[in-house]
Amino acid sequence: MDARNERPKITEIIVVEGKDDTVAIKRAVDADTIETNGSAVDDRVLAKVKLAQERRGVIVFTDPDFPGERIRTIIRQHVPECKHAFLPKSEALAKRKGSVGVEHASPIAIREALKHAHTEKRLKDVLIPLNDLIDAGLIAGVNARKRREQLGELLHIGYANGKQLQKRLQNVSNFKNGIYSSNGESI
Repeated sequence: MDARNERPKITEIIVVEGKDDTVAIKRAVDADTIETNGSAVDDRVLAKVKLAQERRGVIVFTDPDFPGERIRTIIRQHVPECKHAFLPKSEALAKRKGSVGVEHASPIAIREALKHAHTEKRLKDVLIPLNDLIDAGLIAGVNARKRREQLGELLHIGYANGKQLQKRLQNVSNFKNGIYSSNGESI
């Protein structure tokens, strides 16, 4: 079998939004999924996620849009030790409809996102000053949105607005080094 077409085994259970996402995941990897069936995540789904986390671990892999972020937030509040995988919006666009979702991503993009899944660890003593984000051009500037998108892809934390970015970066221990590309130039 061609290495590009191999379906690696994922031990953790992947939380997705719906059946089409499950189909896309299974094209890319050998894994089990839990479907939230939309952004109104109920207690039954949360109980499944909690049990899955205790037994095998969980990777939350939702669409890079507002409902996907809402689902991610609800799960993070109830089962904080889950891993999170982020798919860049550019990899999740439908070819015709203009919609965004995991179901539109290629198997290669899905494998790449899952490869970078990480556990978010709250560093309570670390507060990233808003001024650092402004100085880095990530908030309040002509290209701030684009720079946040680039940083989100570089750190595999997904796109975030300024306020969300400040919270997500608290989970990334090397923030100061993360805002520069590998050759030392600013993003």
